Amino acid sequence: MKIINPATEEIIEHLEEDSAESVAAKLKLLQEGQKAWSARTVKERLACITMFGELIKTNEDSLATILTEETGKPLQQSLNEIRGAQNRIDHLSNNAEKWLASEKFTDTGATHEHINYEPLGVIANISAWNFPYNVGYNVFLYALVAGNSVMYKPSEFAALTGKQFEMYLWQADVPENVFQCVNGAKEVGQQILELDLDGYFFTGSYQTGKHIAKTVAHKLVPVQLELGGKDALYVMDDVEDVKMAAINAAEGAFYNNGQSCCALERIYVEESIYDTFVDALVTEVESYKMGDPAELDTFLGALTRQQQIEVLNEQVKDAIEKGAVLKTGGKAVDGTGYFYEPTVLANTNHTMLVMTEESFGPIIAIKQVSGDEEATTAMLDSDFGLTSAVFSKSEERAKAILDQMNTGTVYWNCCDRVSPDVPWSGRKNSGTGSTLSSQGIRAFVQPKAYHLRYS
Repeated sequence: MKIINPATEEIIEHLEEDSAESVAAKLKLLQEGQKAWSARTVKERLACITMFGELIKTNEDSLATILTEETGKPLQQSLNEIRGAQNRIDHLSNNAEKWLASEKFTDTGATHEHINYEPLGVIANISAWNFPYNVGYNVFLYALVAGNSVMYKPSEFAALTGKQFEMYLWQADVPENVFQCVNGAKEVGQQILELDLDGYFFTGSYQTGKHIAKTVAHKLVPVQLELGGKDALYVMDDVEDVKMAAINAAEGAFYNNGQSCCALERIYVEESIYDTFVDALVTEVESYKMGDPAELDTFLGALTRQQQIEVLNEQVKDAIEKGAVLKTGGKAVDGTGYFYEPTVLANTNHTMLVMTEESFGPIIAIKQVSGDEEATTAMLDSDFGLTSAVFSKSEERAKAILDQMNTGTVYWNCCDRVSPDVPWSGRKNSGTGSTLSSQGIRAFVQPKAYHLRYS
């Protein structure tokens, strides 16, 4: 398996893909190790995860370089991700013992009742390349603390980072028969789906998520899917600073080259401030430095996958043919690497692909609306349900719209934000289940009810 630097198109390294035989052998290893791991206390398992976090901190510079080289993510953003993901470890340290402890509901009278939370067993974590620390930690660290063993398949576009996870977990006293990394592309992923695992946790596209759900449905084991989004923002006419709203919206759309499931992809702006907002957003976007991801002041690096250029080109072409105005960008950058100009499309509508299908790249579509009612209707017009945002001076007015959103997360005067203290979940084509929060800890256990008769 060739690991290619998307900014230079050079081969960084070759990795041996797992075979059906090696994947089956790793499953057997994980099944053997899980019982002893689950017999440890939560506190003992947490100690390993804490040590892992310390090892990551100590080696963050080299880890950021690896992440940048294999994904094209700008180096400063790689460092931001590695440092930010530590809050998952802090969240587990502060809360896991509480949420995994036995709960007593009745402890008087003839019959006592309580709940124990037992690990699922061996779970598969089929993960994503765009934020491998964030989305990986959301699953494999929480699963390990809950007493499961983990078969971790990183994306083939972040395979080197996946191997680093394995190495440092083992160094942190997580046994080798409790965490195993599996390398390969979709063929290896398919082999994992055919194995007898106790749960499947996937982060990625809607189409792949749907395939996973269909393939493993007959097993009747937990399946959790963190899928894509077509995330919307409404900028109300009462924002105190239109320029600052545009700056914040631009970052929400273009951070990590827009390669985020919760990146802004649709912006609706009230008509009285529409022109001012569009001009300010274009000015901000055109100020972004695009170039070598290894330079700390680069904001836009290379796209991770070359094939995404064709998707973006199709959306731009379709939008312009249907009446959109290209304000800046709109094409791939000539030369070496998978670079795409940051693109702003104005005067868009919902007949266009750019307003209905996930873009997953440095492109934003803006539509003028007459007011709150039209904005609400437009925001709800999507097959996805990950996040929705409103920028407004009025919390009451914003919440009146956010309360109507059929999305797992809503934002007022912010966007593109994840916190371990609250659930991260999608609706409709954005997935099922929750990571993070108490729900994310208990996603990796199954309850057992005890009825204990004393007389």
